[in-house]
Amino acid sequence: MTKAQLFDQIKQKKSYLCVGLDTDIQKIPQHLLVEKDPIFEFNRQIIDATHQFAVAYKPNIAFYEAMGAKGWESLQKTMEYIPKECFTIADAKRGDIGNTSGLYARAFFDKNSSGLDFDSVTVAPYMGADSVTPFLDFPNKWVILLALTSNGGSKDFQNLRLEDNKQLFEEVIRKSQEWATDEQLMYVVGATKADMLTHIRTLAPEHFLLVPGVGAQGGSLEEVSKYGMNSHCGLLVNSSRGIIYASTDKDFAKVAGEEAQKVQVEMEKYLNLYLS
Repeated sequence: MTKAQLFDQIKQKKSYLCVGLDTDIQKIPQHLLVEKDPIFEFNRQIIDATHQFAVAYKPNIAFYEAMGAKGWESLQKTMEYIPKECFTIADAKRGDIGNTSGLYARAFFDKNSSGLDFDSVTVAPYMGADSVTPFLDFPNKWVILLALTSNGGSKDFQNLRLEDNKQLFEEVIRKSQEWATDEQLMYVVGATKADMLTHIRTLAPEHFLLVPGVGAQGGSLEEVSKYGMNSHCGLLVNSSRGIIYASTDKDFAKVAGEEAQKVQVEMEKYLNLYLS
């Protein structure tokens, strides 16, 4: 999917919502456990209830890998079920070098090889260009680089000062723009770091930002939108638990759809307010 196509979806749906499919067999409604593939059945109903309000879906790969071959099969079926107009993110946080990184890219981007055909994958930048560029060899695929995350330990490295007094995350954003343009590279910026978005926009004014942490993790959609939006929106705001686990009863999908619609309605307001 191209940047223009993603922006078209945002305008059509009046939304920049990404639904995180962090599907845990221990958290899904109990009545689904009688299904042949409970994980896929949960995802199927969530997608049916939310796709009119969401422009993207982000399966967290660990939730599927933890179930072995069955989990990979559930993931593949989920990917095939997601509407084609929706942007898909493999939240895998891969970060290796050379051939290994190339094989990770093949796993998520080459349907003939793995059965999966994601639009994008999250990548850790710690090992430098060698860990990122193999993913960029796939046309019309995206790298979403971890830049400034919202976890408590992020300050251990991301905020370290370098010799020129820049913080490490700033150098990650600057250096990575030598590897790819805003047509193939996005950044992860945690919603709880909303006060930093104005500064990040000076470093990456045209790039899309994937922003997790809104909802259950306490991030403010209003602040993220106010300080992070650019002329083509430039935001994919993720909500996982706040939508998919809003109910654990038989009405879980209906409630998830209602929560997604609430987010979409708020996003429409900010698109009208801040989109220039």
